[in-house]
Amino acid sequence: MPKQKSHKGLSKRVKVTATGRVKRRHACGGHLMSGKTGKRRRRVASSADIIGAAAKTTRIKLCK
Repeated sequence: MPKQKSHKGLSKRVKVTATGRVKRRHACGGHLMSGKTGKRRRRVASSADIIGAAAKTTRIKLCK
């Protein structure tokens, strides 16, 4: 039987921590930052967690 391949597009966007949490980036932080408020820029710069069933599906797709 062949091994299961990980989803390469997803592996470039999320990271599984040592404790098994799935971390992702916030959207809307790529460009045009001068028109956004400082509060919004700080929030976008931080990372977020994927929780619930979506985290379980993500770990399955990453083979972890």
